[in-house]
Amino acid sequence: MHEMSLAMAAIDLAADQAAQRGFSKVTAIWLEVGSFSCVDPDTIAFCFEAAAKGTAVEGANLHFQHQTAEGWCYDCSKTVALSERGQACPECGGYKLRVAQGDSLRITDIEVS
Repeated sequence: MHEMSLAMAAIDLAADQAAQRGFSKVTAIWLEVGSFSCVDPDTIAFCFEAAAKGTAVEGANLHFQHQTAEGWCYDCSKTVALSERGQACPECGGYKLRVAQGDSLRITDIEVS
């Protein structure tokens, strides 16, 4: 379950950023989850709650923002929406695609008090 290590990393990062700026409590975190990230938001939420106990992030609201996958097609030189890995380009039918977005998990915002 890699979601636990991801949740712990997000908690550590948010707590460190809050402390560096003189805040003692993180009240909310927004995570952008790419559709190709292989991360289950329900599982990460469960892990987040458990891992945050006793930290400056305990009790913080966790918000998810879904990021759709896009790829760059080398054949037709267009950015296209992707629904699954390995699919053909919806514009030209080519298979020379590079995932441009949608395969990451990142913190976009942190709310502190």
